[in-house]
Amino acid sequence: MPRIETLPETLLAGLGREMSVIGNRTRELWQEFMPLTRKIPTRQGGDLYSVEIYPGLDYFKAFDPKRPFVKWAAVPVQSWQDMPGELDKLVLPTGLYAVFRYKGTPQAVAPFYRRILEEWLASSVYQLDNRPHFAVMGPEYKGNHPESEEDLWIPVRPNGTMGSIS
Repeated sequence: MPRIETLPETLLAGLGREMSVIGNRTRELWQEFMPLTRKIPTRQGGDLYSVEIYPGLDYFKAFDPKRPFVKWAAVPVQSWQDMPGELDKLVLPTGLYAVFRYKGTPQAVAPFYRRILEEWLASSVYQLDNRPHFAVMGPEYKGNHPESEEDLWIPVRPNGTMGSIS
């Protein structure tokens, strides 16, 4: 069962790249991003954010593993002041999220996401909203270790309400 949270507007600094499930370049994205984190003067804490921006809610209704989305490797910042030029800016807008704790390897997360979208969401009082999805990787995140933990943030809104138009 997730916890439901309202995320305040959150500023991120990072790198975003278009990719697909089949053309997954997550490893390369993080390898490019991690050395740059030392150059971010306004970084807040040690958490890492893996953000997915999908081209609309229909992305999940007619899933195609070749369909592109944008993935970000990022960290939260207090401001974008003095940010290195190699990095991009991303705003996570205020909104309601279902937050799920995931334990396992990154390679095994797909069935967990499928259960969220096909089982939990279908039986909940919520529906997907059109905002970024993201994972927060804190101190319990251990990469490919089976005991690794991270929080998966799924944007939701109460059933019967109009969502974000972005």
